[in-house]
Amino acid sequence: MRKYDIIIVGGSAAGIPAAITARRHYPSKTIALIRKEKQVLIPCGIPYIFGTVDSTDNNLISDKVLEQNKIDLIIDEAKQIDCTSKLVIISRDEKISYDKLVLATGSTPLNLPIPGIDKQNVFVVEKDVSYLNKMLQRLNNAKNVVVLGGGFIGVEFADELRKRGLNVSIVEMLSHCLMLAFDESFCQEAEEILRRNGVDILADVRLDKILGDDKVNQIQLSDGRVVDADIVLIGIGVRPNIALAESAGIEIRNDGIVVDAHMQTSDENVFACGDCTIKKSFFTGKPTNLKLASIATMESRVAGANLFEIKRKQEGVIGVFSTIVDNTVFAVAGLGEKQACALDYNVVVGEVEAPNRHPGKMPGATNIKLKLVFNKSNGEILGGTARGSDSVGEMINTISACIQKKMTANDIAQFQLGTHPAVTASPIAYQLVNAAELAIRKMSQ
Repeated sequence: MRKYDIIIVGGSAAGIPAAITARRHYPSKTIALIRKEKQVLIPCGIPYIFGTVDSTDNNLISDKVLEQNKIDLIIDEAKQIDCTSKLVIISRDEKISYDKLVLATGSTPLNLPIPGIDKQNVFVVEKDVSYLNKMLQRLNNAKNVVVLGGGFIGVEFADELRKRGLNVSIVEMLSHCLMLAFDESFCQEAEEILRRNGVDILADVRLDKILGDDKVNQIQLSDGRVVDADIVLIGIGVRPNIALAESAGIEIRNDGIVVDAHMQTSDENVFACGDCTIKKSFFTGKPTNLKLASIATMESRVAGANLFEIKRKQEGVIGVFSTIVDNTVFAVAGLGEKQACALDYNVVVGEVEAPNRHPGKMPGATNIKLKLVFNKSNGEILGGTARGSDSVGEMINTISACIQKKMTANDIAQFQLGTHPAVTASPIAYQLVNAAELAIRKMSQ
């Protein structure tokens, strides 16, 4: 029987960094990672397989990172866990023993009970190379594609698919795409870009039926409209993969594995991280449905560090998103103004727009719009939303750090900045500082 000090089950955004973190903190331990997939996709890169990178081969996580960290890779399916005997049972009933176990079993796409959903050419966003290759092949003979869901995945797929010369429609039951994350004005800007590039947005409506004989050829909406569709892509969310944990007697609640702030489950020798676990909000402490690769990697670094000694604690998920529509980046961290008000915060907002270079005539100069939301009672930052150039992606990460450390508007207004005409906004017009200053003015009113 094979024996390891540490076993990780799952080899994607949570499993790999959990293994690497364990190696860094416990260099003398033996570590194995068990996964059933021969190849692992970069989860956030999946939409770009269908446009920008044009192949599943160009969106893979290399196994070299495991080899370099002396982590054994076992390509097989974990069928059962025996927590009493501390065993993982894989196919052919082979038993592998562990001292500490990390469950990083991820999630599976939601598949709604829509009439006709079982027809050919109806796809979900599977993290599976052969499945996505099949979709790529079918797209070669398609003209009209309907994307169900106007969240980040749906918008990114639509933007990539239109690059293939396809007629693309988004069906979204809310009044705007991206509305779960962004305030309305940012949603409208993203939609304007999508429409300008030929994407049809069918909002405030549901998909009622998928029509056709064996293959889809149309969809019917809740308002009675019928839309042509050779391919339907469903991108509306995921459900946690918890069957393995549940059968092992590990505590499950609300369709997720229960973990504490150290990512420890109800079994002291079993930790869990990523989409399979229950999340709690950084702001309310209540459960949240946020599932992101960035959250998974954060949790995995907590779990991996804590296996033999509690070293790290996570205080809840903030929610940090970024996406790009055509060449414009949209990003948000924490709470938007509407979300904060819904949680009964008394908010003040600072909003600015300025070039990302100085002077504004410098090559590459584009405007960055930034909106910061603060708690008026104590000045703490609650969230930020930005739109503009590639640098918005790192700006939103800075804002996330400010939220995590509960910085105030005054703290942010006193940032010591490094600026340069060719790479940043002017120190006089720096968006982050000026948005904070405008909010401070409103706090005194």
